[in-house]
Amino acid sequence: MLPYLELPQLQLPLGQKIDLFGVLSTIGVGVGAALAARAARRYSPGDDGPLKGVVTWAVLFGLYGGHFLHLFGYHPEELTRRDPLLLLRFWEGLSSMGGVLGALVGIAVYFRRIGQPLAPYLDALALGVAPGWAIARFGCFLVHDHKGVKTDFPLAVAFPGGARHDLGLYDMLVLLALTGLLYAAARRRPRQGRLMGALAAGYSLCRFFLDFLRASDLSYVDRRYAGLTPAQYVVVGLFAVGIWLLTRPAPEAAQPGAQAEQVTA
Repeated sequence: MLPYLELPQLQLPLGQKIDLFGVLSTIGVGVGAALAARAARRYSPGDDGPLKGVVTWAVLFGLYGGHFLHLFGYHPEELTRRDPLLLLRFWEGLSSMGGVLGALVGIAVYFRRIGQPLAPYLDALALGVAPGWAIARFGCFLVHDHKGVKTDFPLAVAFPGGARHDLGLYDMLVLLALTGLLYAAARRRPRQGRLMGALAAGYSLCRFFLDFLRASDLSYVDRRYAGLTPAQYVVVGLFAVGIWLLTRPAPEAAQPGAQAEQVTA
């Protein structure tokens, strides 16, 4: 059984505080961006230029996507505070799956804005997202944001009041395992989109079943809809996208004769 650690928060100017989740999430974004750029240069498409400005868009959209899903999906009771500025204070509640959806929208908007196709960069993004997300999930584990049901499982955390699963820890382990698989597969130069497909499908499958371990006996718990968390509905869609990326046929190569006609036309 793992010990329960209650780590101090860092004091910032003007009375603000930041915990290790915020620190490690920031580190995760930086590491993920650097690894995605490296993967784009080393594997495909050979150029990381379009990725240099994508981080800002992904982070901004991700923060508000995470905040909106937290408010409207996980804890709509907080909207009864009738505080119009609550929607803007993204630091007061974040959902990781909402963050993923928001970041995906931000990435798509950014690539459309610069006039570049997104598809050639999907696998490079996967090679950055998986390890970067694992670092952020380590932060979730350190601050115990995702308490599970009581258990005597060897990896349980000795929470006050009884040992429980810690879903932040399990998510981190899943993402580390996927990181290893993705980097091993990248050396084989798989068809475009396969790595992102493997990440989307692999993580979604694990996350769907892990969410059944989330606590429901505490005073502040995630809302369920027909017995499922909002994240479980999200990952069903992500799983479908992942399977599509893994199974879609390769684009047909142009016929040599047609290419010649195009050149001489």
